[in-house]
Amino acid sequence: MMTPVHVLVLGGTTEARRLAEHLVARDSGVRVTTSLAGRVAAPRLPPGEVRIGGFGGPDGLAAWAREHGVDALVDATHPFAATMSRNAAEAAALAHVPLLALRRPGWVAQDGDRWHSTGSLAGAAELLPALGERVFLTTGRMGLAAFAGAALDDLWFLVRSVDAPEPPGPARMEVLLDRGPFTLEGEREIIRRHRVDVLVTKDSGGDATAPKLAAAREAGIPVVVVRRPPVPEGVPVARTPDEAVEWVVRKLHASG
Repeated sequence: MMTPVHVLVLGGTTEARRLAEHLVARDSGVRVTTSLAGRVAAPRLPPGEVRIGGFGGPDGLAAWAREHGVDALVDATHPFAATMSRNAAEAAALAHVPLLALRRPGWVAQDGDRWHSTGSLAGAAELLPALGERVFLTTGRMGLAAFAGAALDDLWFLVRSVDAPEPPGPARMEVLLDRGPFTLEGEREIIRRHRVDVLVTKDSGGDATAPKLAAAREAGIPVVVVRRPPVPEGVPVARTPDEAVEWVVRKLHASG
């Protein structure tokens, strides 16, 4: 009997979960393990095997891949998980395992959008005083320290995240615990009820959190968009879970 091809998916995204679902449903000689960082208190678990926790850097990931007979590695982490993506690239090279990055396409500005692009959370913080006073901050619970400076003490922040953020954070803020997907009507109501006059978001792409962009467009408020970091050089990219499945199938055939 042929040994199943072992695919390790670095997960935590909708695309990672869908990839695992597709691969498990194929039932065609593929063993799937999804690794989750463990930063979310109650993650939605994908089918197949699941491990939770870090690897201890690229050396630890490479050692795990060798020990567990990983044949292919898919980096389907969040587009802003730059450290994990770098570790995956280094580990794949060390373990001599093929690597694919699964990245949903980024958002594209539409007519009526008032976007201000920046390369970091610190850059976003610098832009805010000139753009508004009541900020809808949707960049997650990590990195709030960038908005904790005295220069922003006059601004009010509505911070939305899945789990409660830890200090330091903005001097004046309200926390909204929620998990997407979000609706356009819901985002309109948040902007109206909290009198939001500027939105801050990362270019995470996808449909689950895109309604806030449409709501901001309708309200005519500016949006600070933090650009996503690039995929490590030389790593092929799939834009959808289906494309990633095709890549895995090609590896399956090559190994057979």
